[in-house]
Amino acid sequence: MKTILVGIQLPKTTSEEHKASMKELGRLVKTLGHQVVGEVSQKKSSLKTPLFLGEGKLEILAQWTGGTGVVQSLVKRKIHKAALQFSKTKTVDEEEEGGDTELPKEKADLVVVDCELSPSQLRNMESATGVTVLDRTGVIIEIFGRHARTRSARLQVEIARLTYLAPRLRETGNDKQVGGGGVGAGETKLELDRRKIRDRIKELKSELASIANEHEVRRARRDRENAVALVGYTNAGKSSLMKVMTGIDVLVADKLFATLDTTIRPLYPETHPRILLSDTVGFIKKLPHDLIASFKSTLDEALNASLLLYLVDASDPTFRSQLKVTQNVLSEVGAGENPSWLVLNKCDLLKEPEILQLKKEFPKAFFISTFDKENIRYLRDAIIGFFETDMIESELFIPYTTPGVIGEIRNRMRVISESYDDKGTCLCVRARQEDLDALKKKFKM
Repeated sequence: MKTILVGIQLPKTTSEEHKASMKELGRLVKTLGHQVVGEVSQKKSSLKTPLFLGEGKLEILAQWTGGTGVVQSLVKRKIHKAALQFSKTKTVDEEEEGGDTELPKEKADLVVVDCELSPSQLRNMESATGVTVLDRTGVIIEIFGRHARTRSARLQVEIARLTYLAPRLRETGNDKQVGGGGVGAGETKLELDRRKIRDRIKELKSELASIANEHEVRRARRDRENAVALVGYTNAGKSSLMKVMTGIDVLVADKLFATLDTTIRPLYPETHPRILLSDTVGFIKKLPHDLIASFKSTLDEALNASLLLYLVDASDPTFRSQLKVTQNVLSEVGAGENPSWLVLNKCDLLKEPEILQLKKEFPKAFFISTFDKENIRYLRDAIIGFFETDMIESELFIPYTTPGVIGEIRNRMRVISESYDDKGTCLCVRARQEDLDALKKKFKM
């Protein structure tokens, strides 16, 4: 589907930030499989206007779509000549304010706007352009819907989609009251549809809560495990790093939001004690709050992790703002205070002077490429070292008459050496004091 992008540059937004946001919107559209044929942008002081775009820019947009460029009103009003003249003058001013705009070379079937539109703005834009209009939130929800694989992810996306859709249901010309005497009598069809959506959301949330309880039980079993969560902007390379550090076959694609479902696997080769690595959903600027709320259960993996790896694409000039987005979202779910490391990925795409400059700016960061085995080995050793910081060395004697103890020790502790005599096994281990105390209490050692 041929698509025209529409963006607004607000006073607090720089030209570079606006261009980066529009470029990202283009990638979102391409992820849906659509073709971007052009852009229309305008500088405005506020988004809170009925037409969203100025009348001049709206007419230019309509040239791309074949629309009238005029919002069709339900009530025809006579326009005074003076008002008409003022309207023409305003159109010229707004066109000058927006800057140069490329004239259409081909028609667009879809308009995508780089912000969230109100229901009235959406209706007015579709009336003026004559084609379907999607805002940024609608595009992200559509991508999430296509990429969701597990039952939990599909439920979360459906809740977000219905929450987004409910206020955007529209009155129709023949929207009459529905009678029949029972519950809902006297409701219009629109009111009935909205009530059905509310009921469906309630049902989905109930089902999601039951799944979340199952996840919580599994998470409680892993509570004493060493856990690391990969967090970061979408397409930063989290799944690629997950693949090389755990050896599992996860989806790796140069797409936005290729991963929506949390995957948890131990580091490979396996460590003792075991360290679990989890891949989480990526973030993006202007991520709808409904989606953040819906995916809270997924982000709980980050909340419960002992260590967060903030992964960024160092080859992207806007990675600093992307990192800020990730930090803000994690703060919203309460994971902002967790111990964390910054990992600058895709350094193979940078030149040596660029890497040296970044090392001055981020002296404590890890600089890696998932294609470099030495980088991965260094990061892996650092993670192991992080969990061994508070370990102490201790000797344990396990009688042969006490079964199951050695298996427990190997799962939760690092065995340095072992020896045997006729009564049992003597192990020299490194472990946390609380794990040693729990072991001695459990097996009455």
